[in-house]
Formats: sequence, C-alpha cells, structure tokens
Amino acid sequence: MDRIIRCITSNGAIMAAGIDSTYLVATAQQIHKTSAVATAALGRLLTGASVMGSMLKKTNATITLKINGGGPIGSLTAIADSNGYCKGSVTNPGIELPLKPNGKLDVGRAVGNNGLLGVIRDFGEGEPYIGKVELVSGEIAEDITNYYTRSEQIPTVCALGVLVDKADVRQILAGGLLIQVLPGAEEADIDLLEKNVNKMEPVTTMLAKGMSIEEICQTALEGFKMEILDEYKIGYACNCSKERVERAIATLPEKEILSLADEEGFAEAKCQYCNKAYRLNKSDLKRIAETAKIKK
Repeated sequence: MDRIIRCITSNGAIMAAGIDSTYLVATAQQIHKTSAVATAALGRLLTGASVMGSMLKKTNATITLKINGGGPIGSLTAIADSNGYCKGSVTNPGIELPLKPNGKLDVGRAVGNNGLLGVIRDFGEGEPYIGKVELVSGEIAEDITNYYTRSEQIPTVCALGVLVDKADVRQILAGGLLIQVLPGAEEADIDLLEKNVNKMEPVTTMLAKGMSIEEICQTALEGFKMEILDEYKIGYACNCSKERVERAIATLPEKEILSLADEEGFAEAKCQYCNKAYRLNKSDLKRIAETAKIKK
C-alpha cells in the first residue's frame, strides 16, 4: 500500500512530506481508463491532493483541488481526506498528445495554463475555505507551489512525478515531495535547502532506483537532523453511495426527476470518481421527487 510520511528538521525550520502514490495512481488509471498523458496529469493532482489532505490536522476534513487550464484534457478534480485517501476525475481521460522533444509526456500542454487552480478546504463546520490562483504552467507541481506562495504566503517546494510506460500505461511509478519553510527559519537553513533541491533528481527517478520516501526526504534535508512526525497509509477511495446519488437527484426539478426513467422504467447514475453505477426504478424516482417536493 502507498504511504505518506511527514518530517521536520530538529531545529523546526523546515517541514517535508514524502509520498509514494504508485498504487493510488494505478487505481485511478484503471478506473478512468486514462491515456499516458492523462494518467500523468490526474496522477500528479491526486498525489498533491493526498499530501495536502494529510496536512489538514482535523478528522473528517477534506481538501479539493480543481484545475481547468483550457487544455484538451478539460477539467481535473482531486479530493482527499485528512488521512490522505483520495479520489479524482478528468473530463477527457483518453486524450493523446505527441511527446515533448525531450521524450517526456506533455502534461503542461494537455492541462493548459489559461485558467485557475482552485483549493477548497472543508473542515466539516462553517463555510469551507476557498482559494484560487492563476495557473503558472499546467504542470501541477509548479501550480501548487505558486498557490502556497501567493495564497498562503508559505515558501514551498513541490515536486510531483508520474512515470508511465509508453507501451503499457498500466505500468506506473508515482510519488511526490512537498517541502515548506517554517516561521523562524534562518537564511542559512534556506540556503542549504535550496542547494539540496537544486541537485535533487526527479522523484520518479529516485523511486525507480529503489529509494524509500524516508530516503527521499533525507536527500532533500541533507545537512539537517530529520525527525519523522507521522506516517499514513493511503490509497484511492470513493465514498459514494445510493443515498448520495438520491440526494443529488433530489436537487433537480420534480418533472425532471420523473423523466429520468428510460423505456424500461429505470434510470442509471454513475459516480464520476469510481464509475460505480446505481440503478433506480420508477418507484425510487417517485419517492425522491415527493421527498424533494416536501423539502422545498
């Protein structure tokens, strides 16, 4: 199973979170039947959301990341809970694009950079916190870095990677690293961190070499004494249910609810995150419509 660890330097200057999200991303690929470039794009967003979710510090809290950069992939969504479990969706999962001149997947072109990254933190009480920033590149890691810097004024380094086999998109390696400079950090701490980051290999290269996420964090924090704060097992998880589907249908006008049944008398609703199908008959639709009418 995939894992996240959160670390801090012993002087309290820098926090780092490392994640191996290989199975999470592979599960998303299998559910959504994503192409190589769509797997990389959605996988990066899921990986970033999972790490950010694990930092929420409150049970039942969730974080939602939404991107629409105007590219051919359409919209991307990732939702994670405070334990790092995540689900996501993509508008055009089968999008195919030529590789970049360096042979890498062109995630930036697929996503586009003419749009916004939206971040919604919902703590289960009161109004959720909503932040939005313009996209920088559509490469997702840079956009998350920009979000923290501009919206929360937290100096951040975000590295996300999804390595997809060109011949078989089911062969995946994925992970990430999120580093933040904490209040009280001295210039010497920042200089050392910058030196380490500048010489680091891509996360997927380190994972491919067999490095653990502990070793990846230690590489980023070379020269510091590192302490592991906590560890989470994570994965792809959807909490959809028939009751949730019915509540969503109940928001429609009464006549529209009753018209959903096909010639055989059934309506089918499919979850956009896990593709599970829920079948409702005419009696179900009538009950939902009557309940919705009473509530209105």
